Amino acid sequence: MVAATDGSSGGSRADKLGLESGMVVQELGWDEDTDDDLRADIEDAIGAEMLDDDADDVIDMVLLWWRDDDGDLVDELMDVISPLADDGFVWVVSPKTGNTGYVDPSEIAEAATTAGLTQTSVVNLGEWSGSRLVQPKARPGKRA
Repeated sequence: MVAATDGSSGGSRADKLGLESGMVVQELGWDEDTDDDLRADIEDAIGAEMLDDDADDVIDMVLLWWRDDDGDLVDELMDVISPLADDGFVWVVSPKTGNTGYVDPSEIAEAATTAGLTQTSVVNLGEWSGSRLVQPKARPGKRA
C-alpha cells in the first residue's frame, strides 16, 4: 500500500521528501516549468546546490522531473539507479492531473517495478506530485 500525504501539515515541501543536511541530491529533467520554490526548499534542506546530470558522485537522492512526453521512464530509471547509494532513493515528480505533461501514477508505478524499484509513497508538491521509489534491500553486486 502506498501512503499519500496531502501537504496540509506544517514544514516545507522539501521536508516531505525525507531530506537531511549534507545529502547529495541530483536533479534531472529540469525545464522552465519546474517549481523553483521547491528547488530552493530542497537546496536549503541539504545545505548545498543540487547536482546535474554530469555528476559522478554517489547520489543519496535523485529528483527526477518527469512529464508525459519525456520519453521512456523505465530507461530513465535504469540510468538513475546506477549512481545511487545503497540506501538512496528516487523522487519522480510529475505534473498533477489536469496539468500539461500529466503522467498517470499507475505508469510511474509500473515503470518503477520494471526498473526493479518499489514505490513507497506519493506526496502533494503543489502543482506537482511526487512518487518515492526505493531500491530493494539487497541488490546483486551491491552490499546491503
